[in-house]
Amino acid sequence: MRVHLIIQPHHEIIPFNHQHLLVGTVHRWLGWNEKHGRISLYSFSRLSGAKSSPKGLDFEKGSSFFFSSHEPALIKRLIIGINHDPFMFHGLHVHEVIIQEDPDIANREIFQVGSPIFIKRRHGDRIDHILFNDSRASNSLSETLSSKMKTIGLSDDTIDIKFMTDHPNASTKKIDYKGIENRASWCPIIIKGKPETKLFAWNVGLGNSTGIGFGAII
Repeated sequence: MRVHLIIQPHHEIIPFNHQHLLVGTVHRWLGWNEKHGRISLYSFSRLSGAKSSPKGLDFEKGSSFFFSSHEPALIKRLIIGINHDPFMFHGLHVHEVIIQEDPDIANREIFQVGSPIFIKRRHGDRIDHILFNDSRASNSLSETLSSKMKTIGLSDDTIDIKFMTDHPNASTKKIDYKGIENRASWCPIIIKGKPETKLFAWNVGLGNSTGIGFGAII
């Protein structure tokens, strides 16, 4: 299930490095903090509609983003939180909430990204950020999604996820999250597998750190 949040502007410049503010807002609506300890069976996109300026981002015509979850109860909790306090940060606040039921995506294989896909793996004392053109990317994406599926009793031996590495808009983005720089991929995705696998990915996102604004797909 997915909700699209229509954001009213406040004619205030938003910092480029605002992802932690968006994460804090979502967690406040859900009623928890980043240390809640749960596997994130949800994902959310970045804010859309920004105009870049030297000082930051201008959402003069408003903005929007979406939040998806495998758990409908989590969507309900988010909406309750929004109704209680629609304020976000720097003057932004939710003007409208639009609910989208799970779509039929059984015959789809290509998905766009709603927020950069972040993949990380530890090798000894080093943490590698795996990008779309890395040979390890496909296996890493399938591995992480399969692990999340197991927590709810799903499995799929046919799962195959890979980046469209030859796409003309494939690129990377450096995201600063509370002073930590993360290199993530902005690249369309191909997902092959059972219909329920694709829908699960559509709701919970792909890669690591979906709970802090990475890996949402459209």
